[in-house]
Amino acid sequence: MSEQDPEKDVEEWVTGAEPATGAQLSYLHTLAREAHEDVPQDLTKAEASRMIERLQRASPRTAGPEGNKGGGV
Repeated sequence: MSEQDPEKDVEEWVTGAEPATGAQLSYLHTLAREAHEDVPQDLTKAEASRMIERLQRASPRTAGPEGNKGGGV
């Protein structure tokens, strides 16, 4: 993380160990379906965010020609 990047690493999240949110799970299921992957049960917010970022980078719909520039949910 750069000094100018306002986003914290998921390991630094105070709520990272809490269960993933409905919004995270909904978006994650969409990305996973497109990637032909399964979403594990009982993900934490941090785990869901990491999986979303990985699937976004791999998706031609969200990665774009210069790589993913969007953030997690």
